[in-house]
Amino acid sequence: MMALTVHLKSVANLRGKGDRVAKVTFRGLSFYSRVAANCEEVAHFNEIFRWPIASRLDGSEMLEIQVYNYSKVFSNRSVGNFCMVLQKVAEEGHLELTETLIDDNNTSINTSVTIEIRYQSIDGTEGTWSNGEHLDVPDDRDGMFTFETDSLLSGQSQRSGASTKRSLQGSIPTFRKSGKGVFASMKLGKIRSSKDDHKKDEPAVLDMEDLDKKAIRLAGMLEPDTISLASVTAVTTNISNKRSKPDIKMEPSSGRPVDYQISITIIEARQLIGLNMDPVVCVEIGDDKKYTSMKESTNCPYYNEYFVFDFHVPPDVMFDKIIKLSVIHSKNLLRSGTLVGTFKMDVGTVYHQPEHQFYHKWAILSDPVDITAGCKGYLKCDVAVVGKGDNIKTPHKANETDEDDIEGNLLLPEGIPAERQWARFYVKVYRAEGLPKMNTSIMANVKKAFIGENRDLVDPYVQVHFSGQKGKTSVQKSSYEPIWNEQIVFTELFPPLCKRMKVQIRDSDKVNDVAIGTHFIDLRKISNDGDKGFLPTLGPAWANMYGSTRQYTLMDEHQDLNDGLGEGVSFRARLLLSVAVEILDTTSPEILSSTEVQVDSVSNISESATGKMEEFFLFGAFLEATMIDRKIGDKPITFEITIGNYGNQIDGTSKPSSLRKKKKDGENNEEDSELIQNSSEDEADEEGDMDSVSCTPLMKPVITDRNYFHLPYFEKKPCVYIKSWWQDQRRRLYNSNMMDKIADKLEEGINDVQEIIKTEKAFPERRLRGVLEELSIGCSRFVNLANKDLNQAGRTKLDRERLKSCMREMENMGQQAKQMRTQVKKNTVKDRLKLVQNFLQRLRFLADEPQHSIPDVFVWMMSNNKRIAYARIPSKDILYSLVDEETGRDCGKVKAVFLKLPGKKGFGPAGWTVQAKLELYLWLGLNKQRKDFLSGLPNGFDEIKVAKTTPYLHSAPPVSLVYEMKQVFQLRAHMYQARSLFAADSSGLSDPFARVFFSTHSQVTEVLSETLCPTWDQLLVFDDVELFGEASELRDDPPIIVVEIYDQDTVGKAEFIGRTFAKPTIKMCDEHYGPPRFPPQLEYFQIYRGNCTAGELLAAFELLQIGQGGTADLPPLEGPTDTEHGPIIAVPLGIRPVLSRYRIEVLFWGLRDLKRVNLAQVDRPRVDIECAGRGVQSVLIQNYKKNPNFSTLVKWFEVDLPENELLHPPLNIRVVDCRAFGRYTLVGSHAVTCLRRFLYCAPDNTSSNWGSAAKLMNGYMVLTNGGSQHGFSPSVSSRTFSHSTGDIIVNMDSMEPAVRKMDTCVKLDATSDAVVKVDMIEDESEKEKKKKKKKKKGAVDEEDETDESVLDWWSKYFASIETMKEALRAQEAALAEAEEREDLEIAAEAADIKSDDLVWKGSRLKERNKEKRNAKDKKKVHAVDGIEKRMVKPKVDEMMVYNKELENEYGQFEDWLHTFNLYRGKAGDNDEHALDDDRIVGRFKGSLCMYKLPLSEEITRDVGFDPNMGMFQSIPHNDPINVLVRVYVVRATDLHPADINGKADPYVVIKLGKSEVKDKENYISKQLNPVFGKSFDIEATFPMESMLTVSVYDWDLVGTDDLIGETKIDLENRFYSKYRATCGISSTYSLHGYNVWRDPLKPSQILAKLCKEGKIDSPQYGPGGKVKVANRIFVGPTEIEDENGLKKQTEEHLALTVLNHWEDIPRVGCRLVPEHVETRPLLNPDKPGIEQGRIEMWVDMFPMDMPAPGPAIDISPRKPKRYELRVIIWNTDEVILEDDDYFTGEKSSDIFVRGWLKGQQEDRQDTDVHYHSLTGEGNFNWRFVFPFDYLMAEEKIVISKKESMFSWDETEYKIPARLTLQVWDADHFSADDFLGAIELDLNRFPRGAKTSKQCSIDLIRNEQELPSISIFKQKRVKGWWPFVARDENDEMELTGKVEAELHLVTAEEAEKSPVGLGRNEPDPLEKPNRPDTSFMWFLGPLKSIRYFLWNNYRWLILKVLGVILLILMLGLFLYSIPGYLVKKMLGV
Repeated sequence: MMALTVHLKSVANLRGKGDRVAKVTFRGLSFYSRVAANCEEVAHFNEIFRWPIASRLDGSEMLEIQVYNYSKVFSNRSVGNFCMVLQKVAEEGHLELTETLIDDNNTSINTSVTIEIRYQSIDGTEGTWSNGEHLDVPDDRDGMFTFETDSLLSGQSQRSGASTKRSLQGSIPTFRKSGKGVFASMKLGKIRSSKDDHKKDEPAVLDMEDLDKKAIRLAGMLEPDTISLASVTAVTTNISNKRSKPDIKMEPSSGRPVDYQISITIIEARQLIGLNMDPVVCVEIGDDKKYTSMKESTNCPYYNEYFVFDFHVPPDVMFDKIIKLSVIHSKNLLRSGTLVGTFKMDVGTVYHQPEHQFYHKWAILSDPVDITAGCKGYLKCDVAVVGKGDNIKTPHKANETDEDDIEGNLLLPEGIPAERQWARFYVKVYRAEGLPKMNTSIMANVKKAFIGENRDLVDPYVQVHFSGQKGKTSVQKSSYEPIWNEQIVFTELFPPLCKRMKVQIRDSDKVNDVAIGTHFIDLRKISNDGDKGFLPTLGPAWANMYGSTRQYTLMDEHQDLNDGLGEGVSFRARLLLSVAVEILDTTSPEILSSTEVQVDSVSNISESATGKMEEFFLFGAFLEATMIDRKIGDKPITFEITIGNYGNQIDGTSKPSSLRKKKKDGENNEEDSELIQNSSEDEADEEGDMDSVSCTPLMKPVITDRNYFHLPYFEKKPCVYIKSWWQDQRRRLYNSNMMDKIADKLEEGINDVQEIIKTEKAFPERRLRGVLEELSIGCSRFVNLANKDLNQAGRTKLDRERLKSCMREMENMGQQAKQMRTQVKKNTVKDRLKLVQNFLQRLRFLADEPQHSIPDVFVWMMSNNKRIAYARIPSKDILYSLVDEETGRDCGKVKAVFLKLPGKKGFGPAGWTVQAKLELYLWLGLNKQRKDFLSGLPNGFDEIKVAKTTPYLHSAPPVSLVYEMKQVFQLRAHMYQARSLFAADSSGLSDPFARVFFSTHSQVTEVLSETLCPTWDQLLVFDDVELFGEASELRDDPPIIVVEIYDQDTVGKAEFIGRTFAKPTIKMCDEHYGPPRFPPQLEYFQIYRGNCTAGELLAAFELLQIGQGGTADLPPLEGPTDTEHGPIIAVPLGIRPVLSRYRIEVLFWGLRDLKRVNLAQVDRPRVDIECAGRGVQSVLIQNYKKNPNFSTLVKWFEVDLPENELLHPPLNIRVVDCRAFGRYTLVGSHAVTCLRRFLYCAPDNTSSNWGSAAKLMNGYMVLTNGGSQHGFSPSVSSRTFSHSTGDIIVNMDSMEPAVRKMDTCVKLDATSDAVVKVDMIEDESEKEKKKKKKKKKGAVDEEDETDESVLDWWSKYFASIETMKEALRAQEAALAEAEEREDLEIAAEAADIKSDDLVWKGSRLKERNKEKRNAKDKKKVHAVDGIEKRMVKPKVDEMMVYNKELENEYGQFEDWLHTFNLYRGKAGDNDEHALDDDRIVGRFKGSLCMYKLPLSEEITRDVGFDPNMGMFQSIPHNDPINVLVRVYVVRATDLHPADINGKADPYVVIKLGKSEVKDKENYISKQLNPVFGKSFDIEATFPMESMLTVSVYDWDLVGTDDLIGETKIDLENRFYSKYRATCGISSTYSLHGYNVWRDPLKPSQILAKLCKEGKIDSPQYGPGGKVKVANRIFVGPTEIEDENGLKKQTEEHLALTVLNHWEDIPRVGCRLVPEHVETRPLLNPDKPGIEQGRIEMWVDMFPMDMPAPGPAIDISPRKPKRYELRVIIWNTDEVILEDDDYFTGEKSSDIFVRGWLKGQQEDRQDTDVHYHSLTGEGNFNWRFVFPFDYLMAEEKIVISKKESMFSWDETEYKIPARLTLQVWDADHFSADDFLGAIELDLNRFPRGAKTSKQCSIDLIRNEQELPSISIFKQKRVKGWWPFVARDENDEMELTGKVEAELHLVTAEEAEKSPVGLGRNEPDPLEKPNRPDTSFMWFLGPLKSIRYFLWNNYRWLILKVLGVILLILMLGLFLYSIPGYLVKKMLGV
């Protein structure tokens, strides 16, 4: 190992006095020295820098030293620099010199530098460099930095840990640091000091002036009272490097079951392959299957069916489940149907989508049986996966426009190509080893006795699950080391939508097979989808499997662990396997087309394929074992360390000894051979080789306190060591370690930045820049280091590819970090922080190595030969490397390890308790590199070795260490207070006390009863704490303090609340006790309970060394001041916070919903408020039932609180019930943890006028600077009309609010005249004129003007939803544009950085950008389309449709009245307090206001200031008030099915106080998206009845109705809110029609009332439609039309304009609630946290003492209108000919046409048959008549029909209006043949062609581009349309043309002019003029002879007849000739 070392001694002849720092640079890597503080002439640095170098030192290389004057605030100023060529050093290896510096102008200056340089070449001896393998670099914020100099320069090897005299002892301060970070970004764990915040962001510049200040970091801060909230835990406050951070979260989170709900909506299918199908969709998740209904004879069925699956399983199991959607053709009871196609994806893919869902996406169906077939159709669906507490934002469900763009909306995650190819996944399983016993050994022993054979007790096979399929290898009988050499082949689409492959070794058993171990392969980690990416590949590599402990038991309680659930607690086996993927070319003929799993055999692989066998050495030293649980404290305890099966004494597998001999001969055999030789002593003697000591000696624990024991390890520390043999694959772990360290550093930096932001300190952006700088240096360092050892044995393809991609990623990340650093500004910190968090996730993902090498190390605590508790330590964390960055984070360091219970025992409360805490030192590395394995231990020990005379003794590791050095300390724990603790008692409070553990000592604070925020204010003193090791090391490296908080119970033992860790500030006896380090500052420490937070502890800890003078030398302690509590010492003055006097005013409004206490009702409650020992009580409520409000509203109390707001104690609210005989019962309590939101800040008078003008039109437009399009002339203001300074004119044309297009002009001139003019698009009258002109020109205006009379409330509702959607689209488009702009900026900057090679961008990024851009463009186009559509839309008044609860939009309506939930009962431990809702026992309504005294007099001098009300002026009285509550329920969506058929029969129930309205008789049958359209009036009295519950129930014929879900609304807060939520303010004022004004008060009355309440002048209405309110002038129309169309003057429009812009009024303005519909989630108490659907509704409230409101608006659902569609089929043409004639072979077809409206297949109608068409022409003149009910607004047909014979009532369906026409060929004896079809969407279909010739397939192909017509507008259409079908290649082909006429009439018109079906009366059609050939042959046989035979074969017939005659004549002739001859001859 070559290295260059520079010893920087000093810099002399400096000018002036100041802090100096030096920077030494070699080969581009710079190190900074520590800061030499306050030096005058000479700066003594005395530091050593060392560069390990990979290539020889070249004589021409340079070393550069720069010296700076250091400044904390400004950048460092250069003093001078010094460069030297290293030629002499390269030749001689050593050089000392003193040389002058040169300044920036290259002139020499007096200042000189003294250095010593050493160069150690590769042949130099390595022994002298005992610490030499560590590259030491100062840390950026670590104060000063000196080297670990033991023997670094002393020239002697240091074998034992006893400290040698240092060569540099004198000049090196005791404060030392063994730096093991290559640069800052590799260092782990510190507390920041506040000084950080002011320094520049260079990461390596040091921020401390002198040694003392170093310790500030431990104390926290300089200013008194500034608290660093120690991020995650105070233990990150590590300075030194000899200790690792402990892990604070204890409980294993995986493996615990959670609730999940998967909802899938199957909407429709399209383009299904096949003719005339009857498709059914099957939805399958895991083993659950559900089916849709069957749709007959259609290739594009419309279902719109909703399915819900509920699961209660662990997350891992859930996410691996496969969702399978299959389309099946003609399935019924008797036959299973034929599969058309399937689509598969795992649940995890859906869950990791944004919002955990795919919405309205098309799944591509493929055929698993025939992979050559291509796409089998598309299925449109919604898939959502909801876990507990997830909120899914469903896009709004109203009238969906069909997303016909299938290709653009595929059901695939982003980045996956639409065209997925088939691929083969080969999983090759070679062999396994180290398997455990899986049978009892009784039978085996019997067998052995009889037969003498010794059999292995396991029959293993391997099973692989992937994408819903599983394959398994053969079973290898009786083998601990089975060899399979088989491969399992899966055929699946690539990239697969299943993330993980599960590989399991199972034991074959006659009864049931059990898993031995499970390994998951994450495909994302073994592949890369970029341009330079690679297909999934793995191995051949060993996979380590972990699971339950190895001893065999019949019922293994931890069997789940073997199935891969939860963290394995023991090594089970390892399996050699590989994975490869081959993309198939489906066109090649020899391919197997099935996707069945195949198993083949493969050839064996060589031993060396997985790497060279090496001997590894694992060493562990137990420095301390404390906190041993008392249950096991009575028996002797031993600790065992195992790695694989090595070291396992109880249940490792024993081997025949022949193997051991082989090992000796050095054969590379990797079997887990004889593992423990010295398990029996004599055996070890025979061997003579010290193999392993894996257990500590048995030792009986000693009692620490009532809960815990400890082992008396005092000065003698036991050690263990194990030799093991593994393939040498360290490189994988090294790369992983490097990335992990960069990630740790980054995470710490992120925590720091978040902390700075959270505590509102200065300059978070500087820290973030520093973090990014560190990251970029780290990345470039990784790229340099990782690129070596490339040709090592056993490197797999994955190793090579992964290295390439990691290096690319890291380089890319470094570049981005570097460039992002320049973009970090004060205002962008938070955004940039999010991006940096993405870097962190990316790093963690990359660092996770998919190919294992060395198994993890397990530490087991054993008692009585049983395994009790364990810790699992990843082997990479303790792996040693010569290069420091590659070393594991805990290698050669002391780490606090907490042992936990295995498996399920560790769930819940048992998992939070510590079974034991070890201070453990571990080192793992190659045996040949082990010489330094003790170097990280605390110094000052002697080694004790095994007393055996063996030749190996000198190198044998110690079995124990004896420490001679001992330091004595006193620990002072200043326990000030805790807050937000976990409620551990049934009262909802706790009786907390804290127990502090340090080393083997423990003490407790006093118990404070009934509080969640105890202020103990107690100092715990631990005297005579003995720590072993060197004083200086302990100063850097104290052990951690553990603080546990318990709840004291009167009976039984105390209950655990939570735990936190801390590090003490240390004072050695020779240091001064004073600022800046002492006294230490209080800090917040996060308390954890399992994985959940359970509060925060405010405390400080100091550890003071006791010198020769004993405790007398320590700073004095004030004696016990508190005589009541006995000898309790309070926290001293310097440490406790500085207090100020505050006044807290409390508004007592009332109590609500109090539950019973101990079965008794609460009758006379009182509220007690307490904060920091002071408090106030409310008056007693005399009768809670009659009036739950308080009679006295405001009270106050004064209290001393810390000046630092972060230290404010919580304020406790308690409600007690005063019972008879002076008894008090606690009802419930609430702790207000953050008082800051109730701090009063005086209004700023200066800005009040113009203050809110910039917010004008809030939400509708943005005032951009320079955004006005045309210059704004000053004359405008004077032209408008003269107005006083400061007025604002708002000119509104209220007739046009629907389209808010505005020009914005803003002018602020010297006189501060603020004019804002808002013009609407056009004047109404101009529009009218234009329209008339248009009409005159005779253009057909297809968009008819909407007739007022047609409009109803629903028109308004749908129009509003459209607007909402457009707003969302526009928002998306804007976001997309912003993103794009940012991408471009980044790309541009990157180009500047690296213009020569843009490698890092890679075409991958370009691709991504391209994809992104396409998506964005699409979004933009959508938005633009939307806007265009809007312009055409008829004008309808609109309202707001909120897709969330109204209170979320308005801050819960807590503008002055806050609601505090009261809790009682124990807090639930179920994941993050999900059960808190069950603990709510009521609500306290009121508010708080706190301010520092004295208060300025201005406020109290205000007019009308009521001193009784304090800060709560102008608050309404809280006497009971009667209110009419009107609840409008519009509809519900996505209800959870409640019946077996997957539907529900919902109805609404409304409860308010005692009144309940059930709408049971109006239930809606079988609907999950019911439209209720109802309003309900209820009278109520606030405050008694203020909680409104709206529930949706499911109606059941038998039994009780089930609750589907309910939502609760607090009406009282709405009623009293200044946002005026009583009745929404509409956008326009009208007296009649659908938009009638609902409020009993007119706008002008409301405005006058608001002005009066806000104490501003009443509105002044001026001429010309102007109104002035508080310096603002609004303009609007002044005329209104009544019912009769008469116009009259009114001020209401003006007033309404003001109300709609009330937020612009200074001081009192706020946004008033508009007319709206809110969407509320429905929840079911049985399924907490999971939405059961949503309900759309709104509530109006009218006080009964005001005028009565008008009747409720009619929102009843629109009744569908009855229509009749008459379709006349005139002719067909060019229909393909299907039949061959029997006689003639001619092609012909017997044509008929069939038609139906979608959803009404059973009412289909056929024409008569046109027989024997030879040309494809058919003549029909046939009429179909289809009556149907149609909803115009939703464009849907409404069908009501019974689902089955057994249905109780009809179900209503809404289906798109589509007409299907098909052409068929009639057959008599076989089924008719389908020829072609066309489907016309009656709302938008292409106009038919005029003639048959013009009609082509393009009418369907280019449907989108062609102009479309709607039958509902045209009423009558005639033309030719094409029939199409798909051929074998799935291409569309033309199969005929039809001439049809469509005529739509309303039901009334149909009655007036009825028509007959077919050609019947009335209005019959004439018979078609068909050719004579058209008839049926068996009805007219003669006809058929005439037409077919005669026409075609007449000549043939004549010829045949002629021939027959001839033959007959010849026959007769032959017959009669003999007679004639005889006659002739005889002459008769």
